[in-house]
Amino acid sequence: MLRRWGRKAWVPHGLAGSVLPEGRPPAGPPPGRVRRFRVDYPRRARRGVLRWIPSWRQVSALALIGLAGVVALVGYVYSTVRIADVNAEARAEANVYYWADGTQMVSVGPVNRQNVPLSDIPPSLQNAVIATENATFYSDPGFSVRGLARAVVNMARGQEVQSGSTITQQYVKNTYLTPEQTLDRKVRELCLSVKLSRSLSKQEVLQGYLNTSWFGRNAYGVQAAAVAYYGMDAKDLDPSRSALLAALLKGGELYDPSLSPAHHRRAVERWKYVLDRQVDLGYMTERERAKYTVFPEPRPESVSTSMSGQIGYLVDVANKYIKNRTGLTTEQLGRGGYRIRTTFDKGEVERLRRTVEEVRQTSLDPARRIADRDVEIGAASIRPGDGAVLALYGGPDATKHFTNNADTAGVPVGSAFTPFVLAAALEHGAAADAPGALRRALVRGDSGVYNRLGEAVGLEKVRDLAVGSGLLPLSMAPLEPSFPAGTSTPSAIRMAGAYGTFAAGGRQTDPYSVTAVSHFGTPLEGMERPAGRRALDERVAREVSEALRDVAVDVMTPDALRTLPPVAAGRTGAGDQVPASWFVGYTGRLSTAVTVFRSRPGTDGLLPMNGVGGSESDRADFLSLRVWSSYMTGTPASREAE
Repeated sequence: MLRRWGRKAWVPHGLAGSVLPEGRPPAGPPPGRVRRFRVDYPRRARRGVLRWIPSWRQVSALALIGLAGVVALVGYVYSTVRIADVNAEARAEANVYYWADGTQMVSVGPVNRQNVPLSDIPPSLQNAVIATENATFYSDPGFSVRGLARAVVNMARGQEVQSGSTITQQYVKNTYLTPEQTLDRKVRELCLSVKLSRSLSKQEVLQGYLNTSWFGRNAYGVQAAAVAYYGMDAKDLDPSRSALLAALLKGGELYDPSLSPAHHRRAVERWKYVLDRQVDLGYMTERERAKYTVFPEPRPESVSTSMSGQIGYLVDVANKYIKNRTGLTTEQLGRGGYRIRTTFDKGEVERLRRTVEEVRQTSLDPARRIADRDVEIGAASIRPGDGAVLALYGGPDATKHFTNNADTAGVPVGSAFTPFVLAAALEHGAAADAPGALRRALVRGDSGVYNRLGEAVGLEKVRDLAVGSGLLPLSMAPLEPSFPAGTSTPSAIRMAGAYGTFAAGGRQTDPYSVTAVSHFGTPLEGMERPAGRRALDERVAREVSEALRDVAVDVMTPDALRTLPPVAAGRTGAGDQVPASWFVGYTGRLSTAVTVFRSRPGTDGLLPMNGVGGSESDRADFLSLRVWSSYMTGTPASREAE
């Protein structure tokens, strides 16, 4: 029996020595022999270059094997991937502070983002984004097959794994994944998108996407973008402005029109495309489209998170108030996500700032007079009977001058404290026989009279009445014979509030600077407006106010008095031994306190006031009066100086 296998013929048993037709062996392997699998590549039946060209069967087999591998990989990733918590960066939000009228004051935090519900995002913006980013958003399963195929091809070519993703995929990338461009991340993005589409509604996905996308100008989310580009809330955007914000999703660094003429041209073209695309898809009629022919120029780029000027002082006061009322720590506030509505009136803050700076320019000359150097001014204005802090001046710039002069507690108040002594005497019957004399002493700033009166009433009672009127216990000086002369060191905010008690007929309300706080949409408890209480008998408050009106008539010009309703005021006097100047007064609308002193970093205590502003006295009382009068009357400081 002859059996051979390979290149020579084989002859089965019984046919040895026979010649097969055409010299070919019979088909199939010998009995009992299994054929081994062998890939015919390079192809033996071809010659030259053709040997290296695979057959269509080989190509089809490779494609099927590759597809099976991709399906297996996707299936494995899909079965193992979990929808975890969003990454820390996507959760991060700034703390946003608002003026009393509800407009944004400042955004503070490492990430400029303020999440808003979809109901606060106008349909015009939603439609513009869907039309240009993902027209099939409401019908697709959360991913794009074409986009995935493009990613695979790019990977095979050694290029970046990027493609046209759906809104769901972009939301997943923004929220759950890192921005790296790899096939593994792309597959996880696909699987998460599918799972997310099954667990969230389209509205929830769209809301998340619009709150996490980057629009340029360090703005994450549509609310931050609306403020950055147009200075308004997202809910107030019209279709034209909405179209520009939708255009910016293509790349804020490419389409911000304020960056260069080329950027502006690109932005205009993209803006037109966004509007036209909405017409094509039925989101906008041609008639409505015809309304928007003028490009909605955004405002110049500005640093919306700036703490310069008075903003830092306002934020400081608001944060202190929040921590006192809620128990939050500085660390907790610093984590972000808080929306803080303040009592600060933007117009009043600006008017007070302008007044102080004008007084400085017209009254002080630090280059020529040494005494004019290191002069500090602090001021605060509240609403009497309510306690809302409407304005304050903490210093020239919160990023350079770190002490808040409106909230400092180190400046003796001097004879501006004597109205509390008078009130205590009236409250306890110690001044019933000589109200006129006491008024004259108040006008003259005669501290000796009030030292004796304080001793007669009892220093404890004077202190208790001052604290009951709104001054803080920690700011009270030791109960020594000089205590009635104003050795205590209340802040300008507290002095304005305590004088406001006289203005309100004896009802005291603690100053407050915040009306509402929410954290990721949940309101915080404890932010109710402070309740008022009766601190003085109404008759006593009225008599103190009448005495303080005598002070105002004595120190203010007739022109200033004519421009104001009945005004009551107290001030430091020429005989005071404290190195500071105060003027505190009120009308029915405002109670305002102004303090002027000299302080130099690195030195203890206050510097003397001798010669400040060229004054021959050691008080320079005119500075605090000039700031107060100019602010309260609206008269320019240059006219006050005449």
